[in-house]
Amino acid sequence: MITVYCYSRCSTCKKALKWLVEKGIEHEVLDIKENHPNEDLLRKYYAMSGLPLKRFFNTSGIQYREMGLSKKLADMSEEEQIALLATDGMLVKRPLVVGDDFVLTGFKENEWTEKLK
Repeated sequence: MITVYCYSRCSTCKKALKWLVEKGIEHEVLDIKENHPNEDLLRKYYAMSGLPLKRFFNTSGIQYREMGLSKKLADMSEEEQIALLATDGMLVKRPLVVGDDFVLTGFKENEWTEKLK
């Protein structure tokens, strides 16, 4: 079973969860605002994903913009970025999907179809 970190008011999350139900894919939903991943989990997910760390940031989120992270991330180490992500689930790109051997950020139907066959 996969774990899906979502935010209940996020339209992309709603679309992604609907897609999972339609495909009959068993999943557990965690509220990313209340149960966001800690530093250890984020390090693990980052390593599993093979993605650039920037893909874990919710670049369209209010906190991201208010904190001016588009200009600050380049000067931060990976450890500093992971520590920052762990402080607030709303900084994390959603939905964040975690399987046994993969991690997906955001809802891109073609990526999900490939990984969740």
